[in-house]
Order: sequence, then C-alpha cells, then structure tokens
Amino acid sequence: MDAQHPSEHPFEPERYERYAEPVYRFNVNRRQFFKLFGGGLAVVCVGTGALALQPSDGANDPAPTALPDDIGSWLHIGEDGTVTVYTGKVEVGQNIRTSLTQAVAEELRVPVEAVQLVMGDTDLTPYDRGTFGSRTTPTMAPRLRSAAAAAREVLIDLAAETWQADRGALVVAAGKVTHPATGRSVAFGALTQGQKLVQTIAADAPVTPATQWKVAGTSVPKVGGRAFVTGEHRYVSDMKLPDMRYGKILRPPAFGATLRSLDAGRAGAMDGVTVVHDGSFVGVAAPDPQTAARAVAAMRAEWDVPPQPSRAELFDYLKEHAAAGRGGRDRHVTGDVEQGLAAADETLAHTYTIDFIAHAPLEPRAALAQWAGDKLTVWTGTQRPFGVRSELAEAFRIPEERVRVIMPDTGSGYGGKHTGEAAVEAARLARAAGKPVKLVWTREEEFTWAYFRPAGVIEVRSGVRRDGTVTAWAFHNYNSGGAAIETPYVVPNQHIAFHAVQSPLRQGSYRGLAAPANVFARESQMDAMARLVSMDPLAFRLKNLRDARLQAVFEAAAEAFGWRRAKPAPGHGFGIAGGVDKGGYVATCAEVAVDRASGHVQVVRVVAAFECGAVVNPDHLKNQVEGSIIQGLGGALFESIDFADGRVLNPRFSRYRVPRFSDTPLLDVILLDRKDLPSAGAGEAPIIGIAPAVGNAIFDATGIRLHTLPMAPHGLET
Repeated sequence: MDAQHPSEHPFEPERYERYAEPVYRFNVNRRQFFKLFGGGLAVVCVGTGALALQPSDGANDPAPTALPDDIGSWLHIGEDGTVTVYTGKVEVGQNIRTSLTQAVAEELRVPVEAVQLVMGDTDLTPYDRGTFGSRTTPTMAPRLRSAAAAAREVLIDLAAETWQADRGALVVAAGKVTHPATGRSVAFGALTQGQKLVQTIAADAPVTPATQWKVAGTSVPKVGGRAFVTGEHRYVSDMKLPDMRYGKILRPPAFGATLRSLDAGRAGAMDGVTVVHDGSFVGVAAPDPQTAARAVAAMRAEWDVPPQPSRAELFDYLKEHAAAGRGGRDRHVTGDVEQGLAAADETLAHTYTIDFIAHAPLEPRAALAQWAGDKLTVWTGTQRPFGVRSELAEAFRIPEERVRVIMPDTGSGYGGKHTGEAAVEAARLARAAGKPVKLVWTREEEFTWAYFRPAGVIEVRSGVRRDGTVTAWAFHNYNSGGAAIETPYVVPNQHIAFHAVQSPLRQGSYRGLAAPANVFARESQMDAMARLVSMDPLAFRLKNLRDARLQAVFEAAAEAFGWRRAKPAPGHGFGIAGGVDKGGYVATCAEVAVDRASGHVQVVRVVAAFECGAVVNPDHLKNQVEGSIIQGLGGALFESIDFADGRVLNPRFSRYRVPRFSDTPLLDVILLDRKDLPSAGAGEAPIIGIAPAVGNAIFDATGIRLHTLPMAPHGLET
C-alpha cells in the first residue's frame, strides 16, 4: 500500500450517505449473449423501455444497439430448463443471495433449488455500483421479479401458440406450463429448445403482489448454507492456483509515513523471493507465507513520519478543524431556533462524542491475482467488484475490459470492503513475479490499514414546554456524517447541519453510516427532555410524533417489552429509543443491570420491533436484526480505536473489545410485516436503536447520563 495521508480516502461516508438508484451497464449484444450463455430465453431488465419480444434465427442478429446499455439484470432460461440469473450484487453474509433467489422463484413458479445466481463477476454480470446502503432489496429484487415475471409470460405465450390454446387457461408451476383442461404439460427447457429469444422489459413490469407470495415471504433456508457450515465453501484465502506465490507488504510504521531509504538486499537474496519496490510501495512474492514474512522482516527501511494527533486530542481536533474541511452544510432549517428556545419552559444543551471504531470482519481482506498476457483476473472479497475493477485499471493504466474481478461469497463487510487495496497489492506483486500471487492481510493489517467508522462531535440544543411539546431543535454534527440526521419528531423550530472535517484517520462507510451516531445523540437528548418535564419517555416520544410507521414500532416494542406494565428491579434500568433509516423503522427497548461497586454494565434483554415493508424471509430478517443489535452493542459499550502519532495502539482482538457470548442479552425481535408496502433493506436500520436504548437504561438505573460512544469501555465510571 502506498503510504497516503489517511484522510485521502476514496470512499467518504458523506459522499455516499444519500444512495442514488444504481446505474447498470452491460454492453453485450444478442449474438454475444447467446455465445456466452447458449440458446433459450433471455430476459433483460432495464430502467425504462417498452415490452418487446425479439425472435432470431441466429443468422441475422441485429446490431449491438438491439439491447440497451443500461441494464439491471440478465435472466436466462436454458434449453435444459436451467434458470440462471446474473446480477452485479454480491453476498457478504446478509443472505441476499437467498432473498434474490426467492424473488425469481416466486415469479417463475419454480423451486428455489432450480435458480442459480451468478453474482459479482465483472465479466459476466451487469455493471453495479455496489452492495451497500440497504439498496439490494428495494432496487435489485424488483428488477429480478420483473425479469422473472416477463419470462413466465413469454413461456405461456410459447405454450399457447404451440397448443393453439387460450393463454388464460394455462398454468405455470414447478418449471412447467400446464393446460389443465387437456392434461398437457411442457417443461421450460422444451419450450425454449432450439430458440434464441430476448425479452426486454421495463423495471415496473407487473409482478405478484406480496399478499399472494408463496416462495417469497417464507423462511427459505440460506442458499448454499451447507457449504459454509461444512467448510466446502472457498473464501479467497482458501484458493490456490498452480505455481502460486504468496504476497506480503512492508507496511509503514505510521499513517502518512514516507519511505526515505530501503535496503532489501537480504530479502532479494532469499530463494524464490521477488522484491517489488515502487515509491513507498514495498512488497514481496515468495513460495510460501513463512518465507514471505521472513523476507519482509529482513528489510531495513527508514521512514519519515509527520506529527499527528492522538485519541486524547480527537474531539477538540474535530471541532478546531471543521473549517479546514468543506464547512457547514445545512440539512434542515425551519422556523427560528432562538425563538423556539425562548418559548420553551426548559432548555437543554449537550455535546455527544463518537469514537472511531473498526469493522472487524470475520474475514480480513484477501486477493488472488493472475496475469494472463495483458489480461488481469483478481479474486477478492469486496462490496464493489466494478469499483475495484476501476481501481485496478487505473493503477495499471489498462482498459477496464482487460480486468476481471470475481467476488466469491465473502465473510462480512459492514461497509468496510468498498475499496480494493489488497487487490491492487496482489496484482502488483503478481505482475512482477510473473506468477499468480495470493495476498491475505493479517488481523493487525486489517485493524490498521482499513478505514474506520468516522468519529464525531454532535452538539444539540433543544427546548421543551412543561406539557412535553418540543419547541426547538439545533443539531450540529462534526465529521461523522449526515445519515439519519433529521429528526422524525415534529418540531416547529429546527436547524440541523453537518460539518465536514479533515479526519486524522482514514475513514469510510460503516453499517448505518452516521445513523447510529446521530440517533444516539437525538434519542439520548429526547430521553433527557422527557425526564426534564417528568414524562414517561415513550409517551413523550409519541406526543411529538406524526409518523404512523414509527409510532407503530414504538408501540409494538413497548408492548412486547412490558414497558407500561413492568418496573425495573433494583440496580436495573429500562431504556427505549427508535428511528428511521433507509426505509426501515425500528424501536428498541433495553434492560440493563449495573453493578455500582464494580461499574460492570450488563445488557440483560433487548426487544426490537422492526418494519421494512413486506417481509421477504422472516428468519433471515430476524437474523439481520439480531446481528445488528449484537454488533451495535460493541460500539455502544466498548469498541474504540486507540491511536497516537499515526499508530493504532489496539490492532488485535486481544486489545480491541468486540461483543462476546457473555455480552449477548436475551433477544426478542418483533417483525411488522407490511404487505401493502414495498420491501426495504434491513442490513443497516436495526443497528441504530441499541446504543441510545442502552444509554437511556443506564440513566434509568443510575441517574448518570452518558454522552460518548463507547459509554463504558472499562465499566461505568462513577
């Protein structure tokens, strides 16, 4: 890795917090398509365009412009009846492979086992910006449903024509078209035998409503789950190619360091070792991992390290350097905050602080690179295969058409695998060695050289009347981002702004972006205002809400938790919080137990109510919510990156505290299935409620209001 300044990152959270609809490009004409995938029926799902069936005898294919450039997905039914779907989305443990398969199986009326998804292969799948922002379910799933529905209708037309039957009398089920009146049936493959058909449809083609789902809406087991459980699935770190070499990088001692001198003579003299030195990039390719590590250790390097701030200076640094960024950016201004404060019976001002935290994925970054002539192929775990392809093409100054990125289903990302550092490193080493090179980051490298969830300072001023009406709301976020920054509560006088800062560490996307930070500050402040006017925290929120969907999850969570019925035991406390992010509505109730003598905080139980429109797979959705809650506990209570002089001081799990089994509370997830609403994503929104709910419960138990994340890294300090 080049020793760039940590703030010069290509994937800033502020740039991506408002996710646009994905853009898809796949420039393949009909002749090329059938050469790649064989005969049969191909359905192309695009954003716009008319329904048009284009028959072909294979001899006089139209010009390349016969298929549009902006394509959401390919669906192909082969002559053997195989249903294959091609999408640029990827699977990083969120079970999106399963839910997308369900969408296709639902519309084609075939078993889930009959559908194969090809995902994240830049040579085979349509262009896709990436798998992030909880966008796959609301954007890709409808496209696949439309493609599958169009394919179903074409198959009905073909059978009706073959049998000279009324198409309305035909039924599609189990991979066949059947004519019940005559008992005739024909398999999909037989209908498409010897044909080359292309169906182009609009993204809003009619599909089966959620109230009639038979496959979607059910708890289908994880596609390929057995391979993961048995170890059959091969991650990039498991892969091997003939005559492969192993890569290792000489890392700088600190962020922003530049290489002054290098003596790599001893490393270069080792048997089978190739040394690569290009500017500040230094690495080796060796016959085995142990030799690679010894070669790097044998190098003698001198570095220039600039002075940098430490964690102890972090929050002052963010406030002081806000002007060095892009300045303030108003998100919402209405009324007059000062007048609202003057009209309040009580006012409250607090500053909330958010530490940097790491993604800590189960699988560190890894890449396997192979050059074949002027063509580069890289296998790597990434949420943005096409983005990594662009990085590789730029790094080696070659056309993107000569770069192929293949993304095997990968061991988690949480927003942390947008960039392709390991891919570029492996490719540089492979080009120099003239052989395939696999590079697997160590845990220390993952903790240090990946980017972090942004730290932040959030200043909140608010005013409230004695009857519980919020009159004023001023909310300023420094650095952590603008996701979910606007309040869902009705407040006549508001000023909400995000202030960008030149970050002292490399930062980027994290599950929920800035939403966990902004919701923590907002819901903590709301709780404090409720206590200020002696109102029940739930009643206070409901009084100031007009959003029926958010009201519904608050009521559902409170009912299941026993909010109005139960009282906390001595040393225990109850807390509640909620919010909206990326189309998901969540309310979280938490019970904590605090040992005042030791300061130990234990989250005893959590109830979360979640609503994201029509539920596609109930069990997998519950898994998402539960995973979000457990991951969110880390950032709430103890996760924090410690750093000084450009060095991360806790770059391993023995020093970086993540949630353990002993930290896991009793979990109860309530799903509100709104079949009258489109399905939204669920990978991010459920995480936003846990930190403020726990913080509010700690206050309920102790009377201590905590304003920083993490709240109790070493126990509650009283």
